[in-house]
Amino acid sequence: MDAVAVIESDVRDLIRRSALDPVVDAVEIRRVIRDAVADYDDRSISGALPRLPDLDAAAKSILDAVAGFGPLQQYFDDPAVEEIWINEPTRVFVARNGIAELTPTILTTAGVRDLVEKMLRTSGRRVDLSSPFVDAVLVDGSRLHVVIPDITREHWVVNIRKFVAKADHLDDLVRLGTITPQASRFLEAAVVSGLNILVAGGTQAGKTTLLNCLSAAIPPRERIVTAEEVFELKIPQRDVASMQCRQPSLEGTGEVPLRRLVKEALRMRPSRIIVGEVRQAESLDLLIALNSGLPGMATLHANSAREAVVKMCTLPLLAGENVSSRFVVPTVASSIDLVIHTALERDGVRRVREIAAIPGRCEGDVVEMADIFVRRGGELQRADGFPPHIERFDAAGYRLPELLAKGE
Repeated sequence: MDAVAVIESDVRDLIRRSALDPVVDAVEIRRVIRDAVADYDDRSISGALPRLPDLDAAAKSILDAVAGFGPLQQYFDDPAVEEIWINEPTRVFVARNGIAELTPTILTTAGVRDLVEKMLRTSGRRVDLSSPFVDAVLVDGSRLHVVIPDITREHWVVNIRKFVAKADHLDDLVRLGTITPQASRFLEAAVVSGLNILVAGGTQAGKTTLLNCLSAAIPPRERIVTAEEVFELKIPQRDVASMQCRQPSLEGTGEVPLRRLVKEALRMRPSRIIVGEVRQAESLDLLIALNSGLPGMATLHANSAREAVVKMCTLPLLAGENVSSRFVVPTVASSIDLVIHTALERDGVRRVREIAAIPGRCEGDVVEMADIFVRRGGELQRADGFPPHIERFDAAGYRLPELLAKGE
């Protein structure tokens, strides 16, 4: 057993005897580790024990193993790493600035299971044969997703999406090159004016970050209620009530789906409702809420603004056979005002590709759309369309023709 392993074993014994919690008692844990390393270094002077070449490195390694996530902690500490995933113990990947790379980290099968159990400890969620999938949020806000055999072929498959706060406001997205200053000013005005906004894109396209930045423009006196599968949104406002779904118990009871959360949100005096991601029948309840005059925002997986609208016309049909497209299509046309499509480009930069308006009209099963901003030649440029509800912009103190003037 090497020197670091010896000290780690001693530290774990001290933590158990002292009844310390690595999450709650982080300062005390650091002190225990620091004292244990210093004590070992003093005892090794006699030559009876192997020396530690670097005391700081040894203390960091022990801290990662005891209070962190072991070999993966270095990637949690790296601000450039956005996501960590494990396909098998010998294949650990990370995404840095949107680009995937295979790491030199080698784990064991038991080590992966121990890491997952440690990550789930504070979430109250579980993964086992009866529930082979799990979604959870770590203490630092990262999102964990795990799938186990026999759903996977052989190994536990783990995805950890870190919450890397590169942008909190629309101005930050301008700095990162996601949107142009004119598009930023327009979107801020649209949020303040109470337009209903749908953010669309693929995985890792920056939908949640964009939704967070849009929510920062909501007037501070408004009450915001959010509904999510797991907590991901970080709304920078003072009056926010957040809810997440709940897994069923071992007996199969107690599940709280997203559709229930959307319904409950309407009873919580919301000024705005925000749904983290629309996937299934909850889209119907969201449309009904938006159609009743309650402003809101949501995200959706789609490859374009047009496909996002088509999907919003399709998902509510999952709510039941009594829901028809004759009701859904006109409701989408009158409930959604703007669709923003964002994407992760090959260079690792997330960029808004288009901002489209829905004027409120439909022809048959096709919802009419108008491009406000489109990306041409690598630049997000002003198109010819205008958003609906110009009177709302006027009431909020914005001059829409000036906001959307070409050449700005």
